[in-house]
Amino acid sequence: MLNGPTPAKPLSRAVVCGWETARMDLRTFEGLLTERGQVLLAAVSGLDPAGEMAARLRGEYPAEWVLAAVEQVRLRRRAVAKFGVEAYRMYFTPDSLEHSSPQAVAAYRGVRILNEFGIVNAGAVGCGVGVDAVEMARAPMVTVVVDQDPLACAVTQANVRALGGIVAEFAWAQQCADLAAMAEEAVRYSESVFISLAQRRGREGEVGAPEYWPPLEWALDVVREVGEGAVKVPPDIAGEAIPDCSETEWISYGGQVTEAVLWFGLSEHDADRPDTPVPHGVRRATVLPGGASLTSRGLPAPAVCPVGRYLYEPDDAVVRAGLLAEVAQDVGGGLIDETTTYLTADTLHATAFATAYEITDVLPYDVEKLQALLRERGIGELSVKERGAAVVPDELSRLGTPPGPNTATVILTRAARVPVMLLGHPIG
Repeated sequence: MLNGPTPAKPLSRAVVCGWETARMDLRTFEGLLTERGQVLLAAVSGLDPAGEMAARLRGEYPAEWVLAAVEQVRLRRRAVAKFGVEAYRMYFTPDSLEHSSPQAVAAYRGVRILNEFGIVNAGAVGCGVGVDAVEMARAPMVTVVVDQDPLACAVTQANVRALGGIVAEFAWAQQCADLAAMAEEAVRYSESVFISLAQRRGREGEVGAPEYWPPLEWALDVVREVGEGAVKVPPDIAGEAIPDCSETEWISYGGQVTEAVLWFGLSEHDADRPDTPVPHGVRRATVLPGGASLTSRGLPAPAVCPVGRYLYEPDDAVVRAGLLAEVAQDVGGGLIDETTTYLTADTLHATAFATAYEITDVLPYDVEKLQALLRERGIGELSVKERGAAVVPDELSRLGTPPGPNTATVILTRAARVPVMLLGHPIG
């Protein structure tokens, strides 16, 4: 067990994390945290692992230390996309990096938990690599992290110290023997709880519904016993698996959906209009880094209409949340085909929930005609997008563009049940 300060009163929050991250021996990881291990990490950075210097290091340090240090350097480089330059101070396992939220997403979620549940005690919450701990501490909140995996707890602690500075003394990780102990610790310390689930990998060739770890039903029992909180799940959670909750939110960052969050115990009334009840079972799409949110309005499916002057490509969070009708209403348009998610309108409307394209040509699928048009327009740089097309032929991927100063985008899709090529360019 990783010991931390004993709280004088129940903590404001607990976080539960449980994906299986143990690929490196705990003792080896603790060795990397020593002064000698830090010297090794610094030496390995920028080296060719197969080079002469790396070979010499394997003679000076335990072999498992060198292998772990090389892996940390590789994982840190991959993690820059999620955490920026702070990744070079953090620690990872392959699974924890894969399942961790980008820093901006964790920051958004931490602020929302604070705003929804209204608890402001200083502290931190962490899960997996500890970024949730740091960001929720900045909110600020007091929390204990619980996990079955001692390595996950050690990684969380190390990252809270690396990123959190003084807040690290308010946060610690509690290693539990089993799910029952995790539930007991989470409930004992919590006024609200944040639980992060990861999808277990099935055996090769195995089919069936995805399994989560910790199990979804276990997570639901914990959050319902506490009374309020949030459960983070993979964004591809099936509609029939979504439980009865206050709200399901899909979050995208930079156009890529990172997670879905099941919210429980949200306020039943609008803070600005106390007499107006907030509907239950809301679906929400949140687009980061801008932070715009779109919620379900109970609209019927949007109508199918001919391709107009503008095409709108909805953000994937909108698609996952099933909010095409809401975006269609906002832009005054409809679907170009019932089998795709592209929307169209004859007027341009600013929206944070879709990328707009001005369409200049609607063509039947014909590579030769497209190439002739590119030559005629002087288009020397062509971007190709596809959504809902029946097939993407090899000849299009080999399509050469003639020399020319202009750029364009060709969108392969279906309109009125017919394969088409839409030529245009993005707006803004």
